[in-house]
Amino acid sequence: MTPAPARRLVLLGATGSIGAQTLDVLARYPDIARVHGLAVGGSRPQLVVEQVLAHRPEQLVVAEPERAEGVSDAIDAACRAAGIPAPRLESGQAAVTELAGSLGPGDVVLNAITGSVGLLPTLAVLSSGARLALANKESLVVGGDLVTRAAAPGQILPVDSEHTAIAQALAGVRPEQVDRLVVTASGGPFRGRTRDQLADIDPEQALAHPTWAMGPVITTNSATLVNKALEVIEACFLFDLPEHRVDVVVHPQSIVHSMATLIDGSTIAQASPPDMRHAIGWALAHPEKLPGLAAALDFSTAQSWTFEPVDETTFPAISLARSAHREGHGAMAAYNAANEEAVAAFLSGALPFLGIVDLLSAVLEDPARPRPAASAGVDGVLAVEDWARAAARTRIVQESAR
Repeated sequence: MTPAPARRLVLLGATGSIGAQTLDVLARYPDIARVHGLAVGGSRPQLVVEQVLAHRPEQLVVAEPERAEGVSDAIDAACRAAGIPAPRLESGQAAVTELAGSLGPGDVVLNAITGSVGLLPTLAVLSSGARLALANKESLVVGGDLVTRAAAPGQILPVDSEHTAIAQALAGVRPEQVDRLVVTASGGPFRGRTRDQLADIDPEQALAHPTWAMGPVITTNSATLVNKALEVIEACFLFDLPEHRVDVVVHPQSIVHSMATLIDGSTIAQASPPDMRHAIGWALAHPEKLPGLAAALDFSTAQSWTFEPVDETTFPAISLARSAHREGHGAMAAYNAANEEAVAAFLSGALPFLGIVDLLSAVLEDPARPRPAASAGVDGVLAVEDWARAAARTRIVQESAR
């Protein structure tokens, strides 16, 4: 019998797209780590059952307490039938954060939670000394310097196709040799359209992404290019560069995942078929490579890769995020919180598609927005978030009443 790997893994957001693909990678490469704990939202109890039976975690946290009983009943029944012990189950966001910080050096936590609710778990992981495989970009977007100051060198490994591409492009490159980074974007489902042509977009259209299969929030963010805006800010913190040295280029084929341009004029690109297992496997196994992880590019047939500038008149989300990042004082926390409220309102039919980024702009321009000093720490960031959510909801109600 092959001994279980010594490294333990906690997976936050196990039933989401990244979480499910992570468990697929672990099933194929069991020597990477053994699953110690899973955190789930709780809306897909049958999938949780399948994951528990397949990976036998010791701990399970249901983030939404109102769903915990249903998940617990399903898990208990399945484990009794299989003759195996059920994992210890807890619920609530505080329990997610506690699970995130429960490991230590030599272990790994993959944070695949969607939204700024992932910030506190991220900080808990960094405090524990475990490796943080970070798919929750909002942690860095909202937490910024709080996160980077808490991290030891090399402790954070990004699980984003763009940022793992940059990290690989920069392998062996000294910081002073980097001129700028180039983050690629598919352009989303509405590439090439004008602002007027987006006036009547509905959720079904926004969720029809041409390349990636993602959850509704990230897919909507891709349609507005808010997702790319968040990735620009994430890159600033991950690679310690100002926003004006992180460019965005539209690359519809999603083959080149990002690039780094060096001071000598050369550009290094990372290219692979659009499959998130590349990024997941890179972060989990680093610095090793997993053989046969995903398909490689096939150059035996003709193909073309194209690149074009972003239409920032139609899609102003990126320039708006750049301005917020330059301002600091919690502006990106307000940007992200307002966006989370706006996307929820759009998906429920309470806000038009163009109203999403318009709402972000209005919240950022509100003179009542709190502007905490850096010394305010996490409490200051959370206070800005609370204010921005309330302000966004008020404007959404006003918009719905028109």
